[in-house]
Amino acid sequence: MSEYKRPSWDEYFMEVCEAISKRATCDRGRSGCVIAKNKQILVTGYVGSPTGLPHCDEVGHQYKQMLHEDGNVTKHCVRTVHAEQNAICQAAKMGIPIDGATLYCRMTPCRTCAMLIINCGIKRVVAQRRYQDSEDTIEMFKKAGVELEHLIDELQQY
Repeated sequence: MSEYKRPSWDEYFMEVCEAISKRATCDRGRSGCVIAKNKQILVTGYVGSPTGLPHCDEVGHQYKQMLHEDGNVTKHCVRTVHAEQNAICQAAKMGIPIDGATLYCRMTPCRTCAMLIINCGIKRVVAQRRYQDSEDTIEMFKKAGVELEHLIDELQQY
């Protein structure tokens, strides 16, 4: 009989993050987010449309093209709010301080989420995998003193 291996706190919160992601309403990025501090979950969030607006699962995607600095053009669904943004909004709405907390997410946060994370005072981000367009985030986190860890050192495919 094999011995049970208790998950680390990072593994535990990431498992919760995976469960939260099942509520996401855009199949292009079914992501979840957990913000925790002192080994306690403070808030969660998942990818979904703003309250009261239709979801991708109901009406389809709302695509916009993005031109990157290297000339690469990609399509992104902009109908939904990112999991990290929703978790931060929940904290604000409920009056839960997240200064000094750790944020758990599916992939390296995008540039916009990174700016919000920095301004909220979150000190550590644990991402399951890397995001394909994360250079800005990595640089901002370094300058702002936000620790970034990836549990799996590979790109998130979606």
